[in-house]
Amino acid sequence: MALRLLKVPTLATAVFASSGFYLFNRRLDFNDLSLIRFGRAAATTAVISYDYLTAFKYVEYGTEEYWALKSKVHQRSAERLRDLCCSNRGTFIKVGQHLGALDYLLPEEYTSTLKVLHSQAPQSSMEEIEQVIREELGKELPELFAFFDETPQGAASLAQVHKAVLHDGRTVAVKVQHPKVQRQSSKDILVMEVLLRGVRWLFPDFAFMWLVEEAKKNMPLELDFLNEGHNSEMISKKLSHLTFLKVPAIHWDLSTKRVLTMEFAEGGQVNDREYMKEHDINVNEISEKLGKMYSEMIFIHGFVHCDPHPGNVLVRKGQNSNQTEIVLLDHGLYQTLSKSTSQKTHNWEPRTTECTVPSANWTQPACTLKTAFINKTKHMIRGCSCRLRMTNVQLPSAAQLAFRGFPQSQIHLGRKKTNPYASECLAIQSYMRQHI
Repeated sequence: MALRLLKVPTLATAVFASSGFYLFNRRLDFNDLSLIRFGRAAATTAVISYDYLTAFKYVEYGTEEYWALKSKVHQRSAERLRDLCCSNRGTFIKVGQHLGALDYLLPEEYTSTLKVLHSQAPQSSMEEIEQVIREELGKELPELFAFFDETPQGAASLAQVHKAVLHDGRTVAVKVQHPKVQRQSSKDILVMEVLLRGVRWLFPDFAFMWLVEEAKKNMPLELDFLNEGHNSEMISKKLSHLTFLKVPAIHWDLSTKRVLTMEFAEGGQVNDREYMKEHDINVNEISEKLGKMYSEMIFIHGFVHCDPHPGNVLVRKGQNSNQTEIVLLDHGLYQTLSKSTSQKTHNWEPRTTECTVPSANWTQPACTLKTAFINKTKHMIRGCSCRLRMTNVQLPSAAQLAFRGFPQSQIHLGRKKTNPYASECLAIQSYMRQHI
């Protein structure tokens, strides 16, 4: 009996030691364990929920003290959410980035805090990158590329991009998916759904369950790089007449679901004013071209690029001309609009002109509408690119307006929540409806 009892701890020690050796060889990161990731997310959700439930107990609603306290609760909750995204990475960072772009829905404390996730995406090690390329393309790096820069050009929530040179001398960008994202994404989305349902039970007015539905629908598309390649070729073909737009060509022989090899494109981010100043790029020209490009996507083709953050929109001077160019990257997610949504886009005809509503003193225009789309059957005008030059618009009794002859014309100049000059827009809209 004593001998048998001695064998038990000996066996346990052997099992423990062999397990430890196995985990060491696999280089297991505890952040990859579903239990750890779920526990971290659940704890953060519980703390944030408790904060909102208890913080306002002794403060009268609507007072200055109430609003000041609410801002503080928003801020510390946003910081907790940011830390969770940075710890769990992958899908969590992707959703956090999406939340950071919802300026028109979320409090400023959330959007300003979560915006940093665009520059804090995790990086995979070179060993991990080589492993993914080996699994997907079946060859080692030296067999595929004459040069492969180990320092990534950029890292995102789902992948990172490396500059490389093919054996024929062409420079390419190689987008490689983080090795663990594919495996973790479905579990992470399930965790988010469970926790958000709990939040909605606590706070019936919580209206963000749609985030989970969007993630369920979009994440598989974004994790399929072949889908991204096909999207890029489709938008390049649809907008081929826009000579200022550059979409990198895909190298299909070096592309799979987890590796995408494309033409390398240089440029500065669209929000980098210093780069544009240094390279003599006109900011207003870029704004007008962006307006025209996205207007055609929405009103003409009903096929819209859905991730236009600054890292995916580059600007540069043309290599063979002095024309200002826009480089559009990351085509993983597009929205196809229905005919009703895109206003039966086949009836919309683009027309670039200048439609001016004068200001009260007639010294400069209050609003200049650079691009419009004319509906050929309903005689409607939809403004696509406008800029207001005065903060206070007092409309005169008469104005010289372009596009005469459209008695039922409508001008759409922006939504109240997203346009700082919404009241001026509404005044101009009303005026133009009466006088065109």
